Amino acid sequence: MTVASNASNSFIMSLPSPVPEILTHPVGHGLVMGTIILTFFMLISAWSIWFERRFAGRMQSRVGPNVVGPAGLLQPIADAIKLLRKENLVPSGADKVLFWLSPPMTLFFTLATLAVIPLSEDLLVAELDIGLLWVLAFSGLLLFPTWIAGWASNNKYTLFASMRAVAQGISYEIPLLFSAIVPVVVVGSLSISDIVRYQGEHGWLLFWPLGPGALGFLIFFVASLAEANRIPFDVPEAESELVAGVTVEYSGMMYGLFPMTEYVHTLITSALASALFLGGWYGPFGWAPGVHWMVGKTLFLFFVIFWARWSLVRFRSDQLMRLCWVWLVPLSLLCVCGAALWVVYVGGVA
Repeated sequence: MTVASNASNSFIMSLPSPVPEILTHPVGHGLVMGTIILTFFMLISAWSIWFERRFAGRMQSRVGPNVVGPAGLLQPIADAIKLLRKENLVPSGADKVLFWLSPPMTLFFTLATLAVIPLSEDLLVAELDIGLLWVLAFSGLLLFPTWIAGWASNNKYTLFASMRAVAQGISYEIPLLFSAIVPVVVVGSLSISDIVRYQGEHGWLLFWPLGPGALGFLIFFVASLAEANRIPFDVPEAESELVAGVTVEYSGMMYGLFPMTEYVHTLITSALASALFLGGWYGPFGWAPGVHWMVGKTLFLFFVIFWARWSLVRFRSDQLMRLCWVWLVPLSLLCVCGAALWVVYVGGVA
């Protein structure tokens, strides 16, 4: 395992002299890069709430937030202040320790994946040889605080919602993992940066011959929507059946952490899909720095997720499970087998 090795040295060498001493140490480099990347993702996630509400308003022939600040741009700040001023209530009969622990756990597991997401050749927190495994492991752990929140609330609606979320998460984790293995098989590395560099030399995996690249990307993208409980996969949060899912009993900022985590997780998933299948910081033209291409691809996928949410209707539980086990799991296995056969008999991406 190499932590902030090549990327750290390249970043330090690009800085004007004298280089701040804190950046010459791996821990200092991680703190500085972590602060930059965390700030970027949190700001984008916060203002994406405003963008989605405006976008939804446009699609539904209404206005959306337009009062607080110019064009309503300060609405996320107003929402945050409102949540911070509300009292955090704990229902009687709830497990108070687990009830309070669940919301910050969801945010922690989500933000932990940022450690290995590269925005450019030099802009990342840590370079891990098992970076993709790190991301998928923490993504899978998000099921635990969701279940804890539903069980600890001592509410039948939250319990049903958590059971649905666990069943959905376990099911869609399988095609998500298999589709993410396709770049690993082709490149021969679990490092996200290595996968991006390989695409810089051989072309984006999205356009890989014989289909496993494009199909793998589509499966990964669909499964990631299900992991994040985004429409049309928001069965655990079905308002007509379960009121507000596992967040029924939460109030104040403890409630606000759940939608914040959902937006951050969706943005991170878009960044990971861009790195694995869309060439990461490499673009079709050389006139823009790598970070611009990575951010542009991530925001484009983020926008597509919003578009899908306000264009599609929610699946039924049986439809959701049938899509996973009848279609996505077999197709993701075929993608892995196709990638392996291509590497063995052809020798990788042409």
